[in-house]
Amino acid sequence: MSNAPIESAQERGLDPKARGAARLAAVQALYQMDVAATPLDDVIEEFIEHRLGQDIEGNDIVEADAAHFEDIVRGVVREQRELDRQVNGALASGWSLTRIDSTLRAILRCGTYELRRCKDIPVKVVINEYVDVAHAFFEGDEPGVVNAVLDRLGREVRKGAGDDAAGRS
Repeated sequence: MSNAPIESAQERGLDPKARGAARLAAVQALYQMDVAATPLDDVIEEFIEHRLGQDIEGNDIVEADAAHFEDIVRGVVREQRELDRQVNGALASGWSLTRIDSTLRAILRCGTYELRRCKDIPVKVVINEYVDVAHAFFEGDEPGVVNAVLDRLGREVRKGAGDDAAGRS
């Protein structure tokens, strides 16, 4: 898979929330890989074939941007060593990825990957989207941790591009 930005959800005619759904699914897939040791290709196939955009308990779910989902999951796995190094450097003193919940770890890895590789998405959008994902899983301080870490990394990776709030999600 190329490191070039993928075609946006809007360009493919998907709902503007399709990338948000892809982000949530990517976190879930990485969590599944972590706790159940599901192989990369198997988890991607399972999500694309059976989970993305399916209704759950009678509730329709927004169709996820499958290409963005796959890019995030494959990219996080491919670049995990470097992503972990960057996240560890941005965590508060005394904390490391090995000490935090596996869901929070997946959120931080996904957000860091997007900051590094999806330059067409503004820093603030990436941060807000992953803070929203964190709220879907946590009621405590974790969304604040996501905000602080991704904000730090956004300034480092994008060199001040964090003020750019315009653009696609």
